Amino acid sequence: MTSASTPASVARTGTGSDSGTARATEGGARSGTAVAYLRHAAGKLAGAAVSLLAVLVTSFFLFRIIPGDPVKTMTHGMPTTAEQLATLRRQFGLDLPLWQQFTDYCAKALTGDLGTSYQFRAPVGELIAQKLPATLLLTGTAVVLYSALGLWLGTRSAWRHGSLGDRLNTGVALTLWSVPSFWLGLLLIIVFSVGVGPVPGLFPTGGMESGTGETGLGYALDVAHHMVLPVLTLVAVGYAQTLLVMRSSLLDEMGGDYLTTARAKGLRDDAVRRRHAVPNALLPTVTMVFINLGHVAAGSILVETVFSWPGLGGLFYQALSVPDLPLVQGLFVVFAGAMIMTNLIADLLYPLLDPRVGR
Repeated sequence: MTSASTPASVARTGTGSDSGTARATEGGARSGTAVAYLRHAAGKLAGAAVSLLAVLVTSFFLFRIIPGDPVKTMTHGMPTTAEQLATLRRQFGLDLPLWQQFTDYCAKALTGDLGTSYQFRAPVGELIAQKLPATLLLTGTAVVLYSALGLWLGTRSAWRHGSLGDRLNTGVALTLWSVPSFWLGLLLIIVFSVGVGPVPGLFPTGGMESGTGETGLGYALDVAHHMVLPVLTLVAVGYAQTLLVMRSSLLDEMGGDYLTTARAKGLRDDAVRRRHAVPNALLPTVTMVFINLGHVAAGSILVETVFSWPGLGGLFYQALSVPDLPLVQGLFVVFAGAMIMTNLIADLLYPLLDPRVGR
């Protein structure tokens, strides 16, 4: 009996050993993947920190070369004495040496204090917080719309490469991409607002609301009515880039052997595109989408100015015309910081979308 039971026990022992070895190998692979991802994330976080530091340095020195005296501009041509101008410069710290202004600026910025606006005599952080919701509403809506439109049309154009629809989509996208956004906005105002076009007065010429005092649904519809032309401008100019990137990326994937194998297994063409081709073509487009999301905080200076939209873009234009150095610097830091953070999120998502990234 002992000799008969020995092979079985050996077999069971061997099977358990093989299973344990397989689990250990799988656990080691997962651990290695986690370590590789953490190393990748640490490198990207360090790069983002260096970029933010570079933004602080650039935002201080870049706008110091803008011609004009902000103190004299604040007086709006009113008669002022040399003593009064000196008092204003001392009040805003403009009489200090440049290196001391820089160290004070960095010390305050690292604590979240972006200074006080010369023009509005209010903290820069409060001014940005007041204008940010309007910008997020306008550009956020536009980015979601033109990213979705670009992905959809780019996928269809690539899958039907060379067809009439592909040539038409690509031609329209390239044309709109080359059009300046402010020019297109002015054209839409002429056609749909001021009475030159076939449907005069259909949409307001600018602003965010009519000021009629409506609340609830009436107010929401009023804001949506004012958003139509600026959103249409941003979508028309912005969707082309996403379309062209998605189209190019998907065309590169369409020659892959794995698509031929998927078709040979009997999958329909729509399933091959949706399950296999599009996911593998998304990486470059993910970068584009996150770059567009970074633009949400910055808004569109030209479009917001053309349509008198009360957001960060219009605020930046006002600050630049003074020049209101603390406000310009604060907005520049917010704009650049938003771009850095969205690119960081994209970099951290890459290894999750494609395990080959970061190894």
